[in-house]
Amino acid sequence: MTASTTTREGSLQAPTRHALDWKNPEFYDEEALFKELERVYDICHGCRRCVSLCHAFPTLFDLVDESDTMEVDGVAKADYYKVVDHCYLCDLCYMTKCPYVPPHEWNVDFPHLMLRGKAVKFRKGEYKTRDKILTSTDRVGSLAGIPVISGVVNAANRSPAMRKLLDSTLGVHPDAKVPAYHSNTLRKRLADRRDNDAQGEAAGRTRGRVALFATCYGNYNEPHLGEDLLAVFEHNGIPVTIAERERCCGMPKLELGDLEAVERAKDENIPVLAALVDAGWDIVAPVPSCVLMFKQELPLMFPDDEAVQKVKAAIFDPFEYLMLRHKEGKLLTDFKGGLGTVAYHVACHQRVQNFGLKTKDVLELVPDTTVKPIERCSGHDGTYAVKSEFHEISMKIARPVVNRVKQAEADHYGSDCPMAGQQIANGMKDGSEPQHPLSLLRRAYGI
Repeated sequence: MTASTTTREGSLQAPTRHALDWKNPEFYDEEALFKELERVYDICHGCRRCVSLCHAFPTLFDLVDESDTMEVDGVAKADYYKVVDHCYLCDLCYMTKCPYVPPHEWNVDFPHLMLRGKAVKFRKGEYKTRDKILTSTDRVGSLAGIPVISGVVNAANRSPAMRKLLDSTLGVHPDAKVPAYHSNTLRKRLADRRDNDAQGEAAGRTRGRVALFATCYGNYNEPHLGEDLLAVFEHNGIPVTIAERERCCGMPKLELGDLEAVERAKDENIPVLAALVDAGWDIVAPVPSCVLMFKQELPLMFPDDEAVQKVKAAIFDPFEYLMLRHKEGKLLTDFKGGLGTVAYHVACHQRVQNFGLKTKDVLELVPDTTVKPIERCSGHDGTYAVKSEFHEISMKIARPVVNRVKQAEADHYGSDCPMAGQQIANGMKDGSEPQHPLSLLRRAYGI
């Protein structure tokens, strides 16, 4: 009996994750990859629970339904990569939908199988120059953030003529919202924090003082996020320092399949962060994807690296951290005003961390505030939404989120993922701007 005809129910046990065997030569064997893709695609074809999550699954099911056999064996192997190209590793199929994840005997890990497909394609050289550029966030940010150059880049990104040229030459969609670059980066603004040796008060799992991993986006594109985090944490008596140096967390390169680049980033980041943990600091980052990289992807790629595991245990989402403090009576609730109605998009890479809707919980501590959560993908992914061939699909994925925001008639809307917030704003098309939950919390405190 094939996977597509079986009636066996999925596992009722909590999902577990196997380490990623990415240094095994068989990992890059295309014939072995196609064999595993066919096995998993057959299971997905027989289930179809994930059809509404992203465009990878509709692509697969269309390929099957339009084949001569109407089964996976009728799909050309070369077309398997069409499914891979539409997966942006949000992880929601694994964490919220699939009944066949480990410990189920069928052992389906769709996101990491797609990652393997991306790694095989990358090793074969099947990627565009654009993809290398878009995922080199450190290099692009440092160049675009140079004074004068930042003004030129930002002006070009606002110019319809330049955007059309960028579309034709590089493959960046003219309607995609591209963030501005700042020469006065977050790390420059917080440089005096590097020698901060202030002590905090421990509470529960938190040690009461945090080191900020700025993130590429938070450093170059929206530095106010880090400033808002700093204001909120220090208002609550939590000293904040900033890592002496950092590189991109590696998530963009992971999504490209450039796993060697991920390792190089890890080799620069982990020693710095692990030293901070040893010195008594917890780690926080304002972008959920970066937190997830250190919490999940790097530990699965490097399961025997003790420093990686140390950072995994000490890194937190900002609102996860604040709510842990609140449970111990250590969060101030001296709010100066309410926020009204907040349409709150729950970022995919935050949802899969499995700590619950802590942003919602914290914001609802503010009087006269109603939070309406939207647990659905925005379709952004960091690079997927800006690519010419995927932008319109990404906006289709975002449409239900945008509709929910409009229906809420909210005073504010936003997401823990600042890029998702910008994607929603792009769909709103009314000139409105998203408000990050950290900015809203700072506003409620009146600081």
